[in-house]
Amino acid sequence: MTMHWSILALAPFAAAAAGGAALKLRRRLQLSRAKHRSLTGHARMSRRVASLIPFYEYGPERYFRADGAPDAVAERRRAAFQRLAALYRERFAETRRLTAEVRDGLSDLQFTSLYRVPFQFARIAREQLGAGAFLRASAGVTVTDLDGNVLYDVAGSYGVNLFGYDVYKACMAQGAETVRDLGPVLGSFHPVVARNVARLRRVSGLDEVSFHMSGTEAVMQAVRLARYHTRGTHLVRFCGAYHGWWGDVQPGIGNPIPARDTYTLADLSEATLRVLRTRRDIACVLVNPLQALHPNAGAPADSALVDSSRAARFDREAYAAWLRRLREICTERGIVLIFDEVFVGFRLAPGGAQDYFGVKADMVTYGKTVGGGLPIGVLCGRRDLMRRYRDERPVDVCFARGTFNSHPQVMGAMDAFFTHLEQPETQALYDGLDARWSARAASLNHRLEAEGLPVRVAALSTIWTVLYTRPSRYNWMLQYYLRAEGLALSWVGTGRLIFSLTYTEADFAAVADRFVAAARAMEADGWWHPLPQTNKQLRRGVLRELLAARFAGSRGSRAALPGQELADAPQGA
Repeated sequence: MTMHWSILALAPFAAAAAGGAALKLRRRLQLSRAKHRSLTGHARMSRRVASLIPFYEYGPERYFRADGAPDAVAERRRAAFQRLAALYRERFAETRRLTAEVRDGLSDLQFTSLYRVPFQFARIAREQLGAGAFLRASAGVTVTDLDGNVLYDVAGSYGVNLFGYDVYKACMAQGAETVRDLGPVLGSFHPVVARNVARLRRVSGLDEVSFHMSGTEAVMQAVRLARYHTRGTHLVRFCGAYHGWWGDVQPGIGNPIPARDTYTLADLSEATLRVLRTRRDIACVLVNPLQALHPNAGAPADSALVDSSRAARFDREAYAAWLRRLREICTERGIVLIFDEVFVGFRLAPGGAQDYFGVKADMVTYGKTVGGGLPIGVLCGRRDLMRRYRDERPVDVCFARGTFNSHPQVMGAMDAFFTHLEQPETQALYDGLDARWSARAASLNHRLEAEGLPVRVAALSTIWTVLYTRPSRYNWMLQYYLRAEGLALSWVGTGRLIFSLTYTEADFAAVADRFVAAARAMEADGWWHPLPQTNKQLRRGVLRELLAARFAGSRGSRAALPGQELADAPQGA
């Protein structure tokens, strides 16, 4: 009887425990459903898969028929590759020479050059088609390399070049002159800082400002402050979005250890909104407005062009509606909404993405262009969120400092940038901006379609990405044809083209002509030869190669993969 009553006494506790376990399981399932159904949406799984992918590369035969093309097409490709390699050796000789000289001592260059093309093709492409990493001059919308080649710039200095390089050179020179008498004094501020703070408050619509040395640092501080004030532990980032290279915002590939306090959820997802409504541990939500062009996908890069399935499409109204719903839920739940505008900056509108999408954030980060050509990170936020201490707990602080924050020359260049931004002729550049660049993208796509070329562009204003309409393993070759035609691309290749707002109709016409010429040459040289395979079949073929290479590696033999003549690839191939 005693044991019976003991069991009855414990029953409520058992029921509570079971209820708690059920609630925990339900929330776990809810979180899982809010992740995008891809490796990009599952950080831990993507790291595991990355650790299993073995290295292998194609030898001289398979290099030109990785898609199973007929012999005649493979030979046409080989001859075209050799012609292009000869052109690169002649046209970019000095730029290539200095790049080769520096490469062994510059780890940044080693990393970027390795990931311009899929790794199976990388070594031969780098040796034969590398145009070099050095430039000696810039002017307006062009750059000039060490060999005197003048190239139209569609790399955009990764977002810096908004108004043409001459503007930034002037900002840097004017800024240096403004602070010349103070020089490198740190800690105290040059008076120009007061003007910058007033302008940043005005343009962001927020109360306070803090300066940092990079966009990554600005985002770090935004998240730290959000955690400090909300006492929440977790940040929410959206699948594919980039917010710098620190651990909590890069929880998958690229981070040596898994991020513990990060939820990577699907963009534009009802399941994500349910998670935000129900969890109590979320401090902040990070939004990179660039994701509007390719939601739930990472920054496109030619190194990932296994087939032609890359997709992008911008719908301003749909993304604005999504941001409004986020805003409502974050307000309701006391979650800090952070816009990371380090990349897009003032590219979309004079007031940034808040202005462009009509949604007010609690915190905004800026970088890139706002420094007037010099490195900077800026955080703007609500007064209650920006405070780094508690009045009632004087030792409880949220520490953040930096030796070079508010460096006089950076502040001087920023002042010059804002002065330029405020000019009527600069403001006029934003009039009809979307319509102008949408029309330019449409005109280029019309030309490509009319000539039967299997390539298109998708645009978010002046930020474009290149898409492919015919299954192919060789889309990555287009970047080299574009370079040969006089276009300077970033290290991600055709994945991202960034134009300055000052591209005239004549400038753009020149770029469009070069783009079409490069695509014609690609087609003529057989890289887009029609195949009976679909994109899915191409991916399956690569998967079979990976499994074969993995199996061969586990057996201690690299010769088990057909067509893998690693050491015998001739320099001219």
